Amino acid sequence: MRAVFVTLFAVSQLALAQPGERDAMALAVKGARYMQEHGKDALIASINRKDPAFNQGALYLAVRDLNGITIAHPTTALIGKNLLDVPDADGKLFRHEMLALARGKGSGWVDYKFLNPRTGRVEAKTTYVLRVDDVALEAGVYKHGDSKNRH
Repeated sequence: MRAVFVTLFAVSQLALAQPGERDAMALAVKGARYMQEHGKDALIASINRKDPAFNQGALYLAVRDLNGITIAHPTTALIGKNLLDVPDADGKLFRHEMLALARGKGSGWVDYKFLNPRTGRVEAKTTYVLRVDDVALEAGVYKHGDSKNRH
């Protein structure tokens, strides 16, 4: 009985540690506020130096210009790259969808499949896109059955 309790406790703690869609949306909004208060260059510098305010491991904020160039990302090798034509695991050009969303209504969700570095498997992922001025802020999470919690 004790082993069952310990296992359930460990699983519940893991579930609590995994960010959800509300967390992704909140991070994008936090980035937008930061950008409005401190400027775009300050937000970009903060993200690129892996500031914990915008890089929480599996959940992080990235910034893409409206031409598709990554201008801020905690994986600094991606900065300056245009990855629009790199598909997800199913061949979906999800970054095109992100930009169309940013250019159009200005915010929303894009679903795709991506390699989860935590598990080493391709998994369903969703990213919240929020346009602020001439950039798209993007914060994504791997899906864990919480898509009904979108607001």
